Amino acid sequence: MSEALHAVPSRPRVTHVRPAPDLVVAEEAAETFMRALGVPVDDPDLRDTPGRLARAYAELLRVPEYDFTTFANTEGYDELVLVQDIPMQSLCEHHLLPFWGVAHVGYLPSARIVGLSKLARTVDHFARRPQTQERLTMQVARHLEEQLSPRGVGVVIEAEHTCMTLRGARAHGTRTMTSSMLGHLRSEPAARAEFLALTTGRTS
Repeated sequence: MSEALHAVPSRPRVTHVRPAPDLVVAEEAAETFMRALGVPVDDPDLRDTPGRLARAYAELLRVPEYDFTTFANTEGYDELVLVQDIPMQSLCEHHLLPFWGVAHVGYLPSARIVGLSKLARTVDHFARRPQTQERLTMQVARHLEEQLSPRGVGVVIEAEHTCMTLRGARAHGTRTMTSSMLGHLRSEPAARAEFLALTTGRTS
């Protein structure tokens, strides 16, 4: 009986508590914002833009819930599990401008393994809010460590920030890379080198 229970998938729900968006107030604020910037909101072509702007940001900031489904590692698999090129998009918390790119997420299993799609859902869950890339990288890694108790976790995110490419420095074509490694992927040189070689092409 205990072995049967051990084999049952675990599905803890990952949620994010926040107030429901008030689209009426958001649309009014968007219109005020546009007028303050000198945008002719009364122009027929722009009349519906404040509402579209409010709905667009409400969609971008909607944090999806999901089940973090894990299974018993009955085969005793102990090598690296890595999902590469997970699409990622978020909003820079400093300017509320988009940044996007890909995340590479891996872990060294212990007693349990996670459904692979949940790695992508974890990235999306933490990305859908005002963020910094550094914090996002660490949040994904720490969440996997807390939920899965693996021997090691590694996360690398590569992203283009429009707050840097469309304004300010206007450094077109630049990418920012961040990494967070925990457990064996941080402390063991060989494991760290393997993870970096697979995700960035570098070994240190």
